[in-house]
Amino acid sequence: MRADQQPISADSGVSTASIWRDRVSYVVGAALAAITAIAWVEVVRQNMDMQPAITGDADVVSLPAAVVFLAAWGVMMAAMMLPSATPMIVMYDKISRGLAHGNRVVPTAFFAAIYLLIWLALGAVVYIAGAGLNLLAAANPNVASWLPYLLAAVLVATGVYQFTPLKRACLRNCRTPVGFVMGRWRAGYRGTVKLAVAHAGYCVGCCVGLMVVLVAAGAMSLPWVLLIAAIVFIEKLLPRGELFARLAGVGFVVLGFAIAVDPDLAAMLRGAPM
Repeated sequence: MRADQQPISADSGVSTASIWRDRVSYVVGAALAAITAIAWVEVVRQNMDMQPAITGDADVVSLPAAVVFLAAWGVMMAAMMLPSATPMIVMYDKISRGLAHGNRVVPTAFFAAIYLLIWLALGAVVYIAGAGLNLLAAANPNVASWLPYLLAAVLVATGVYQFTPLKRACLRNCRTPVGFVMGRWRAGYRGTVKLAVAHAGYCVGCCVGLMVVLVAAGAMSLPWVLLIAAIVFIEKLLPRGELFARLAGVGFVVLGFAIAVDPDLAAMLRGAPM
């Protein structure tokens, strides 16, 4: 294995403290914070304008509607996910500037863009699934009566997922940016692109259930966006985040069973769509 393919050693001098003593790291963090703030302003604006989401009528399923949805989804992902991804992105920036050993690496902006593009790709899957469900409900009115039970199943499944080894593994990697980047660092364009994809993949694995709940239960309404964003932030960045993830899982399971018993609760959960 060539030197530029070796993981960075623990004694390389890179640590969370050293990152935040670096002025450039502050600039990168401030830029990400600014992007996040702009995204949140746009999320609030979209919510106030009552723009249709995937949960609208079947006759809005079209290419223009898909573009509108993906634009709204992309902005929402930037608002919700960039705060918890900032330590990883700043860590990558520090490594790529100081420890790349003269090898070419993808810029930090590209590293962050890969992260958001993968979340945008997930949005395309969400749109297709929602469009299919809308069309099915329009063709068969009986499908609508089963939607509360489908929502209950989604909530229970997401709650159970919060306890799975896959969730724990993904969350552990998201919570340890120093170890993640140092352990997987490979210099060069190919190596750093793989690192960016791995980071996004673990994040999707950690949060995909929460995003399904956001769409299925909350219709992407602002209260649910804030709730899911808070859960993601606490899970990934605050102490005892793993414990909180399990508590959130219990909450989803309880809510799912409550809807199964009283399907009318499903309508109460869905706020004004984006």
